[in-house]
Amino acid sequence: MTGYYDLVLGLIPVALLGITAALTAVGLSLIAAVPIGAFVAMAIIGHAMFINTPADVSDEARSAKPPLNAD
Repeated sequence: MTGYYDLVLGLIPVALLGITAALTAVGLSLIAAVPIGAFVAMAIIGHAMFINTPADVSDEARSAKPPLNAD
């Protein structure tokens, strides 16, 4: 079963290489196309790290359990 982070790992090279190739095919120079593709790949990585974090647990789920060493 493919999860969100599997898709992110697949989209990083697709974004970098695919967008760079598409922009180059349209007529943009390689020097301009590579940073645009890298920015899109960086945005995908940033979304996975900071917006949809791997340890995304709500505060309600944490507060439902009592502490282990409560006095």
